[in-house]
Amino acid sequence: MLKKLILLAAGSIALAGCAGMTGPSSSTTAAAPAVAAAAEKLRVAMIDPTPAALNALVADDLSYGHSGGKVDTKTSFVSDLVEGRSDFVTIVITDQTVKVVDNIAIVRHTLTADTNDSGKPGKVSIKILGVWQKQGADWKLLARQAVRPPAP
Repeated sequence: MLKKLILLAAGSIALAGCAGMTGPSSSTTAAAPAVAAAAEKLRVAMIDPTPAALNALVADDLSYGHSGGKVDTKTSFVSDLVEGRSDFVTIVITDQTVKVVDNIAIVRHTLTADTNDSGKPGKVSIKILGVWQKQGADWKLLARQAVRPPAP
């Protein structure tokens, strides 16, 4: 009998805890297209960079991790693009997913690009994890980490 009471009490507690859990609210689900639009604006701005466009899309506290291990701040990220040290000729985004939780969005995709970093042509194909944050009315890239996909 005691065992049944303990199980009943544990079940009641578990169900009570679940009652406060909810799925994504309609406002966060509705935010996914806005996040995807901001990510697209960033893709375009990385091909044709201007300080104004880039500064509008990235957070002041940006942590931008490259697949080779380098980590940029907002200042170095914008500077490298504008000055051509990091030069994207083309960028194609595939397999993108967006998950919004409150004022944070997790964006994953594959980035394939033709580059011309410091005048040296190249190609890149990397997996990206981006963390976007709602700041005021805008979504801004707060953190990004790239990794090279495993060899086939």
